[in-house]
Amino acid sequence: MQSEVQEKTRYAVVAAVQLPNVSDIEFESSLTELRELAKTLGFQVVHTFTQKRTSFETTGYLGIGKRQEISRFVKNEPASDEMPPAALYAGKIDALLVDHEISPSQARNLELDVGCEVMDRTMVILEIFHRNARSRAARTQVEIARLGYMAPRLREAAKLAGQQGRQRSSVGGRGVGESLTEIDRRKIRDRIAELQKEIVAMEAERKIQRSRRQERQGLAGVALVGYTNAGKSTLMRALTGSEVLVANKLFATLDTTVRALHPESVPRVLVSDTVGFIKNLPHGLVASFKSTLDEALDAELLLHVIDASDPGFERQLEVTDTVLEEIEAQNVPRLRVFNKIDHVGDETAQAQCEATLRTRYPGCIVMSARRPDEVASLHKAIVAFFQQDLVETELFLPWSAQQWRGKIYGNCEVLEERSDDEGTFFRIRGEPGTVKDLSEQFGQTYGGQDVCFDPSCADYATTE
Repeated sequence: MQSEVQEKTRYAVVAAVQLPNVSDIEFESSLTELRELAKTLGFQVVHTFTQKRTSFETTGYLGIGKRQEISRFVKNEPASDEMPPAALYAGKIDALLVDHEISPSQARNLELDVGCEVMDRTMVILEIFHRNARSRAARTQVEIARLGYMAPRLREAAKLAGQQGRQRSSVGGRGVGESLTEIDRRKIRDRIAELQKEIVAMEAERKIQRSRRQERQGLAGVALVGYTNAGKSTLMRALTGSEVLVANKLFATLDTTVRALHPESVPRVLVSDTVGFIKNLPHGLVASFKSTLDEALDAELLLHVIDASDPGFERQLEVTDTVLEEIEAQNVPRLRVFNKIDHVGDETAQAQCEATLRTRYPGCIVMSARRPDEVASLHKAIVAFFQQDLVETELFLPWSAQQWRGKIYGNCEVLEERSDDEGTFFRIRGEPGTVKDLSEQFGQTYGGQDVCFDPSCADYATTE
């Protein structure tokens, strides 16, 4: 019975104002995105109300006529035949979702007018983040953002409480509600300060962990970035062979996941899946999640994953570019990966789409994370990026020192191995520092002569 109550469908209506500088395509795309956010939050959107205005109504966001129209719908009193029958939802409209961030006073007035809870776009995103955060770092970052969002809304509550207090008070001084709210605001400030100290401590800990990872021989970093629901987690799973969460929901992944590229390569590559971006991501969340996105700053290569099947992918691409610039990651080398090409249509449509994308975005990769051969091609491109600065040389290991074979294989890529009566020759490829160390350690006597097999050495020699 408990689970039935928890799974009970919640109904919502969506409302948005279209300003003169917003095109019809952009406006509809944003509304579609809000409906997807609502779905992620567990709402079923039953109707959308729109209004064209030169500016937002200062007291209630929407004009009074539109607010009355929504109120009649919520109360099962449709204003016209164009609206769907509301009987199914009578008394069940749980929330009005607004496709902008609105002020506390606008939210309060709108709620009083329409007769149900009002959630603006920022509040919807914050609630999704709150539900999906799993790690200590993500939970802390979300709590900071939520408290920052709540603080100015307490001031609005204080005004209302203060008005009621003055009505009950013959003196006309500050009401009890205001005093209590001031205490709450002080508690919020103190809590935010406490959480920010925790974030600083966690960032220092993460830096130590990352430096330790990088100190190990042959490690390189790739970060998956892009719009939410572009298929980053599916691609992460395909590239690493790991069991990471894959869900057709916005912001299904909040915590940074790090896995090794599989099959492993030289150098060994670590792949990070970061939180997805979205249009109008609240600034508080950009700041709060900067430490989560630090994986993008630390990476040597960014895989910018784009949903090729989404008609609005260009806008999403711009959003990702903007956020990367905000976290100062715009100069990190980037490879555009157009994913979900298999969702475009039939083979002809896919071929046309791929040709267009390759023309418009030279050097991009067009693929589906569900096609093993295309994942293998991306894997090859990633490895090639990190191997472009590697060097090759030849080492000789006498039979008396064969116990060091594991060190050679563990620190570099062995391209060729051959043996004779004296020992074993290894043709290797690796990072310059690693190759230099191995060359110095395993420069051995061959045929009674000291021979250096490092090409950078003046005495370099080859042996037939």
